[in-house]
Amino acid sequence: MINEQIRDKEVRLIGEEGEQLGILPIKEAMRLAKEANLDLVKIAPTAKPPVCKIIDYGKYRYELARKDKEAKKKQKVTEVKEIRLSPNIDENDLSTKANQARKFITKGDKVKVALRFRGREMAHMSTGKQILDDFFSRLEDIAVVEKPAKLEGRSMILFLTEKR
Repeated sequence: MINEQIRDKEVRLIGEEGEQLGILPIKEAMRLAKEANLDLVKIAPTAKPPVCKIIDYGKYRYELARKDKEAKKKQKVTEVKEIRLSPNIDENDLSTKANQARKFITKGDKVKVALRFRGREMAHMSTGKQILDDFFSRLEDIAVVEKPAKLEGRSMILFLTEKR
């Protein structure tokens, strides 16, 4: 809230240089802000009494936006990459898929390994668990299991993330 939007009877006022001006009635605080050709901005509305500061509101909003933009630049977005396998996968194919997963994990992404069962393959669930265990054993030097292998519908799904 700024200037006339502030409805409190009295506020703790901070000057334009950051100095404490004490607890003042709102009319006195508004007068001081007008004399300095600046805005009265409520910066801590939950405090008793609320804290207001005499600042240039446009400059204040610009600084906040810039800080938010800087914070966004620094954050890392992790993606979930999916690798699909089938129960009758060959050794070389499994190695290729494991190498692809290794690339994803070293980039910092999570990997979802999905083993899809079709038709009569549903009768051999235990082989699927062994394939996922073998897949993880190829990556255990750089990865940890985030969620263990679990059957969801016709797929067995395992989540891997980077070791910390």
